[in-house]
Formats: sequence, C-alpha cells, structure tokens
Amino acid sequence: GICVPLVAWSLLALAWSWSPAAAYVLIGVAVACYLTLSFPIAMGVLAVAAVMVYPLTLLGASTLRVAIAVFVAAWIGLIVGHRIEGRKPSFLEAVRCLLVGPAWLLGRIYRRVGIAY
Repeated sequence: GICVPLVAWSLLALAWSWSPAAAYVLIGVAVACYLTLSFPIAMGVLAVAAVMVYPLTLLGASTLRVAIAVFVAAWIGLIVGHRIEGRKPSFLEAVRCLLVGPAWLLGRIYRRVGIAY
C-alpha cells in the first residue's frame, strides 16, 4: 500500500523540518536497525530514504505543513484500509512496529523481483 511509505516519509519530513541533520540521524538509526535483520533490506531502506530526501530539499518553509498533512492523510488511509480489511494497523501495537511496515513492503518487492533477503 501507499500509506506506509507516506507515513515513513512524513516522519522523515517532520524531522527535516526541525533540522536536516535530525532527518539524517533518523535515517542512520533506521538503517542500523535494519542491518541487524537483513543487509539487503537495510540497503533498500537506504535507497528509498535517498529518494524520500530529495523532495524535502524542495519544500523549503512549507515542509512542516506538508509533513503534518501527509501524516494525517496517510493515517486516515491506513485506518480506513484496515477497517475495510477487518483488522487494526500493526503500528498501533508499539513504536518499534513502525519499522516492520517498510521492511515488509521491501520484502514483497524483493520476492517479486527475485532478490534474496
């Protein structure tokens, strides 16, 4: 789904609006966490993060407003989607579960293209 990457992007954008250095630290911490699980997943997350950073360099003063709007819209999309499916988002169980979504999506992509992880 599109909502998980949007939540991740919005959190990165929130950090960026405070300080680009904070966003890079967030990326570093996430990649370090994924490295404990899977090198290919960690490298995929790093590549996706690089793509996610680019629009942040263009938003300027509107970064915080856009980040909040995307965060709220993505969570509404997650909640509606999970209600339709009849289950709650796993993110609600614990903050650490936030890392599961991007890894799960990358795992699905890797399986489709034949990358072992």
